[in-house]
Amino acid sequence: MPKYNRPQPPVFERVEDERLHRKQRLAAAFRLFGKFGFSEGTAGHITARDPEFTDHFWVNPFGMYFGHIRVSDLILVNTEGDVVKGDAAVNRAAFTIHSQLHEARPDIVAAAHAHSVYGKAWSSLGRLLDPLTQDSCSFYEDHALFDDYTGVVLDTSEGKRLAEHLGNKKAIILKNHGILTVGHTVDEAAWWYITLERSCQAQLLAEAAGRPHIIKHETARLAQTQVGSHASGWFSFQPLYERIVREEPDLLD
Repeated sequence: MPKYNRPQPPVFERVEDERLHRKQRLAAAFRLFGKFGFSEGTAGHITARDPEFTDHFWVNPFGMYFGHIRVSDLILVNTEGDVVKGDAAVNRAAFTIHSQLHEARPDIVAAAHAHSVYGKAWSSLGRLLDPLTQDSCSFYEDHALFDDYTGVVLDTSEGKRLAEHLGNKKAIILKNHGILTVGHTVDEAAWWYITLERSCQAQLLAEAAGRPHIIKHETARLAQTQVGSHASGWFSFQPLYERIVREEPDLLD
């Protein structure tokens, strides 16, 4: 069988270049989330760990529409929840959730959470997704369920419990709340969110239409290794990044 070479995530010699790259990807992810209709008022946040100050993260300004966010709008938040770069406020829920995720998972660079329609609808069922399609196999045995909704997450202890339930997985369904994904790159975390949302939609549609056929365990596990790797998540985001930068180049400002 022939081998296919495909691009890999870039490696940087200067931390300044890596920081800019992460911020550009982060702004692009917000624009895409806005275009795909994932925004819901002031809810939702994507974070990117700073490559130099690794206990700090970049995040969207509280109350700013996803589809308007530029690189220059992003704010940097420290471990105390203080904004140390930028002049906007941080969403308190963003800090309490993401600070604990980044602390518990030093391997992750980014985490994404929004109140998108199908993720919310699926979360109300309090179930993990079934391996119904090749795309949903990305999450086979690699997503968790947090089934104890207690209101808006405003306390770090609640964020810590969420991180514990996530464990070493790439995604978590927050019962009666929505979905959340993480990744070794901003690109990966954003892609997992997009395809998890669509997988929720696909299963809701399939179950509404009839009784879907579930992919057998051995095949689903194999497919997970083929489409659910860190490299696959990163690569799947690249066409979307190219699209949004071409359509809305001001996001790089």
